[in-house]
Amino acid sequence: MSAHEEHSSEEQHIVSPKIYVLIATALLLCTALTVAASYLELGPWNAVVALAIAVFKASLVVLFFMHIKYSSKLMKLTVGAGLFTFLTLVGMSMSDYISRAWGSF
Repeated sequence: MSAHEEHSSEEQHIVSPKIYVLIATALLLCTALTVAASYLELGPWNAVVALAIAVFKASLVVLFFMHIKYSSKLMKLTVGAGLFTFLTLVGMSMSDYISRAWGSF
């Protein structure tokens, strides 16, 4: 079996340009929403709103522009493992940052 026949036997998903335009438009709208939210005085919720919008935008980029939505389960697991590692490191950093004031009492 030639390499071409092996490659053609794999299922491939072709994303239409219309989807890319819709995702790009959604990203631009979310960017405008982030800018608009920065002018609102939400107190401690400013960072929460900005991070929520950023996570949504990052999810769109990973799912559609990096083709994870149409990838194998192994690729999705790899992305999930990377996200888990990132959240673990952030959690460990935050626990260190929060507990630094405990020794000064």
